[in-house]
Amino acid sequence: MSPSPTTKTVEIYTDGACLGNPGPGGYGVVLLCDGHRKELSAGYRLTTNNRMEIMGAIAGLQALKFPCMVTLYSDSQYVVNAITKGWAKKWQANGWKRNKTEKAVNPDLWEQLLELCKKHDVTFQWVRGHAGNIENERCDVLAVQAAKQPDLLVDEGYKGG
Repeated sequence: MSPSPTTKTVEIYTDGACLGNPGPGGYGVVLLCDGHRKELSAGYRLTTNNRMEIMGAIAGLQALKFPCMVTLYSDSQYVVNAITKGWAKKWQANGWKRNKTEKAVNPDLWEQLLELCKKHDVTFQWVRGHAGNIENERCDVLAVQAAKQPDLLVDEGYKGG
């Protein structure tokens, strides 16, 4: 994406939570743009913490209606490193394998996240979790609340037991 002078600049904070791993999980997202704020969350019956971390990033980017310049903050080194160090693209290029014998985990979500990163100019930034960052703390609250809701969604891509 090549930004135009009218391209919006957005900050997205994300977090995932799991009550047991695997177990009920949720994600929380805070979007900030031009003085506006939007919060998103959803909970799933059976999932993993890593899936919720990735889903938070996906949900935040999916909420954008047109291409934006995004700084996406996550306390998940798994998510941040997979994108910034090129791991996810390498896994994709290798047919979703981490190496010759080991399959990449969560390819369904990485596929979605990589596609969304093509639509937006996204910079991933790691923030230390539970270290007083107000927006990261808010995402954690949203994620945990979402995981505790009744009538949780089914994580269709989760292949665990």
